Amino acid sequence: MHILIYSYNYYPEPIGIAPLMTELAEGLVKQGHEVRVITGMPNYPQRQIYDEYRGKWYVTEVHNGVTIQRCYLRVKSKPNLLDRLLLEMSFVFTSFPQALKGWRPDVILLTVPPLLVSLPATLLGWLYNCPVILNVQDILPEAGIRVGLIRNKWMIHALEALEKFAYRSAHTISVISEGFVDNLVNKGVPKNKIVCISNWVNLNFIQPSLKENTFRTVHQLDGKFVVLYSGNIALTQGLETVVEAAAKLRHIPEIVFAIVGESQALERLQKYCQLCDADNVLLLPLQPREKLPQMLAAADVGLVVQKRNVISFNMPSKIPLLLASGRPIIASVPGKGTAAKAIKKSGGGIVVAPESPEALASAIMDLYKNPKKAATLAQKGREFAVERYSFEQAIARYESVFDSAIACPESRLNVVPKFSSTE
Repeated sequence: MHILIYSYNYYPEPIGIAPLMTELAEGLVKQGHEVRVITGMPNYPQRQIYDEYRGKWYVTEVHNGVTIQRCYLRVKSKPNLLDRLLLEMSFVFTSFPQALKGWRPDVILLTVPPLLVSLPATLLGWLYNCPVILNVQDILPEAGIRVGLIRNKWMIHALEALEKFAYRSAHTISVISEGFVDNLVNKGVPKNKIVCISNWVNLNFIQPSLKENTFRTVHQLDGKFVVLYSGNIALTQGLETVVEAAAKLRHIPEIVFAIVGESQALERLQKYCQLCDADNVLLLPLQPREKLPQMLAAADVGLVVQKRNVISFNMPSKIPLLLASGRPIIASVPGKGTAAKAIKKSGGGIVVAPESPEALASAIMDLYKNPKKAATLAQKGREFAVERYSFEQAIARYESVFDSAIACPESRLNVVPKFSSTE
């Protein structure tokens, strides 16, 4: 089939939804499908257009069999709310002409956020008379409201109206956790319109391997007990908790914290480390994707961190990665949220109270002193990842959703596929 993927983020961006959408698109090509991707000029996480794409309005390229059609974005390195809105609008207006260039799709997969992209994707669905599958990675505007990013009442009302439009116009809505299902049903979305397909991990790429490796040697971590946080550093994470926990453990020279993230965020975090006298924290820039397996393997413990006010159904994509790497997780997250439930169900980690440096430090000490417990958690986590988060399972489920939508374009999925629940 001909599949059009509408995704703001894509290769070569190293974190977030980009690697997932890249793996999905390339996996669909290997399955024999024709795939083209409508995306912006790569800019994440630095929020700067990559050098080779700067100053260009449109770029079309082919990578691993996928036709990638890029378009201009208005990007600011330190965006306020207006800048974020203008960024989304620039993608809406510049992406649509690109989407019209090329073969007619049988189905459109749209990834949100950003929410405004539902407008051109829906219009394309009407023009091509093909179903639009809405892939929801985060639910807006709730996430922005909860962390204080969106406060203007008119903006909130407008985004809520847009959210309803996106749900109503989509043929099928795929979500990444059961918590999303409950949220959407409470908003009036028919349950038989929703399928739950967890974000996946490439189990051949990410797998348990020797702890003592090049990553440790290069960063002078040999012989250390490494506590690793890698990924997005934003309002919802609250990495200050990790720094404060590190400060509480700095009397133990074997324990080192490694925080890997975007350079501007690391600059802010460096100041907080100095304020807390946390000299046992190593701040590193985001690593190339090919080094991800070594980096994860170099850790003794992987961290998942959320603030207490984060929306309970949020499911960090790093959880499947950490479980697959064969390293135990310590999650400083809301106890009733999706992240906590997933980690508890996996048996691969420990959940502690969010924004509590004391609880986080205590859990780290527990695994530091009990290597057998850490090894048991690691083994259970890997087994769970193999069972629940394989890429092969995910791509088969997406193919089934596409087939059902194409076969019954007006049905709004009156029959729910048997895989609609993965939790």
